[in-house]
Amino acid sequence: MESPTVVESDSVVSGCWKMAADQPERGWAMAAGEIGIKKFVVKLSEAERNHLQGLINKGKSPAKRLLKARILLKTDAGAHGEGWSDGRVVEALDTNMSMVTRVRQQFVEEGLEAVLSRKERAAPAITPIFDGEKEARLVALACSTPPEGRARWTLRLLEDKVVELGIVERASDNTIGRVLKKTRFSLTAKSSGSFRRRRTALS
Repeated sequence: MESPTVVESDSVVSGCWKMAADQPERGWAMAAGEIGIKKFVVKLSEAERNHLQGLINKGKSPAKRLLKARILLKTDAGAHGEGWSDGRVVEALDTNMSMVTRVRQQFVEEGLEAVLSRKERAAPAITPIFDGEKEARLVALACSTPPEGRARWTLRLLEDKVVELGIVERASDNTIGRVLKKTRFSLTAKSSGSFRRRRTALS
């Protein structure tokens, strides 16, 4: 793969003005959007071109991946590339300027595989505070006798107790309330302080 380069978009600017002359209404908007922007130049190797063309010919990949493949082939400024301007690609592929720019930039900065792969989560999934085992322990605690001097457990009391017992490191009363609602338990005003399972989900 030839080393991708970043150059000033002189060719883009000149292309924009030509488009502006041919199509005043659309052209001037394109020109205004591209002037002064650095262009990430796509230069595909023969192997990369063959791979992209193969994806398109098979037509079995997701639509967005096929669109990206077409954008790369059309904007390829290599010796055997088509070297289309962004504006021309936008019209021909019925896409938008930001998509074309993102594809070119990602190719230059991260390579072909990154462009064609699904976008990964920017951050790992948040691990729930209460898993199945901890939920069961919370429910058991809520069904137990409340602290001395209390008629029943409250969310605030449970909030402190689950940390004290080492069930979780931290938990808010809102979190505990959501867990109990999910398990279909509700606090009662019985003097025993027990939880009684509802037959219907809480509203």
